[in-house]
Amino acid sequence: MKTKPIDRYLPVRAQTLLLLAFLCCLLLPAAQTPASADAKTAASNSKTAAADSKTPLQQHGRLKVSGCSLVNSKGNVVQLKGVSTHGLSWYPQYVNKQAFQTLRDQWGAEVIRLAMYTAEYNGYCTGSAQNQKDLRTLIDKAVSYCDELGLYVIIDWHILSDADPNIYKKQANAFFKTMAKKYAGHSNVLYEICNEPNSGTSWNDIKAYAQTIMKTIRRYDKRAVILIGTPSWCQDVDAAAASPLKGSNLMYTFHFYASTHTDSYRKKLQSAIDAGLAVFVSEFGICEASGSGTIRRKEADAWIKLLDQNNISYVAWNLSNKDETSALIRNSCTKTSGWKRSDLSDAGKWVYDKMSR
Repeated sequence: MKTKPIDRYLPVRAQTLLLLAFLCCLLLPAAQTPASADAKTAASNSKTAAADSKTPLQQHGRLKVSGCSLVNSKGNVVQLKGVSTHGLSWYPQYVNKQAFQTLRDQWGAEVIRLAMYTAEYNGYCTGSAQNQKDLRTLIDKAVSYCDELGLYVIIDWHILSDADPNIYKKQANAFFKTMAKKYAGHSNVLYEICNEPNSGTSWNDIKAYAQTIMKTIRRYDKRAVILIGTPSWCQDVDAAAASPLKGSNLMYTFHFYASTHTDSYRKKLQSAIDAGLAVFVSEFGICEASGSGTIRRKEADAWIKLLDQNNISYVAWNLSNKDETSALIRNSCTKTSGWKRSDLSDAGKWVYDKMSR
């Protein structure tokens, strides 16, 4: 800025006033610059806060499968992180809105898995007709809570001791017909059609079952993501990669427990991914495969590193205070929501730390 030189013949007081005025002109823009920068920063932070305030469903919308990836409504890759209930018949108290909100707001959970056992005590296929009705009612409540909180929800047909999903194929078909008809309009519902086929159940056995259940679901819900179990407690994803099912929005489940399943299983998973298989880790723990025993944090960290590198979604087992290592809540804690860190088990603290990063 050009200025007229101060007249040296003016009185000293006048010269001083003019000099002060000149300095003010120079300093005023500089003084305003930080404020302007702060305003821009505040606006940017406001936009970030607005994005962070969105629910997972608002952020991602309806999910679909593209290639070997789970993607959002805009086609961007999504990695969901969440928590599985324990058996709905055994720990129904954890199916409440406050619990799910705690998991969303404090843990960073984006998906809740509803584990409905089929053959164990009060399983869907072994309990009474009233028990079946109660389980469907509980699922409906859970889906409603997830709707309100903008969470994704997995309805899990949790076979285990029944080993082969074909044993209760008729009941599964009727169940998923009911679920698909009811939730077809929900963009946050995923269907897991067989938890952990085991004890020699082959991939061909699973495929035959899956083709029937998929056809039933697709009759009512054309777009929902369907999760399909794989042999040997959901570890033989290589079998599925060699002969995948035909259809859209299909993913194949892989489960691991870090103290039992180590590097050779990670290599198996990576090979299936490299072959183009869409994988979803719908259950994992950091202890032994029994759900109890020792924790191996180093192995668990290696698993999460692999999942993060491949943008594989994962769900931790289990939301309960059961007296076992994999339970995320301490056995002595009776709270069903609003947990503090001191209320969590060692496994719960580890899962919390990983999910809330």
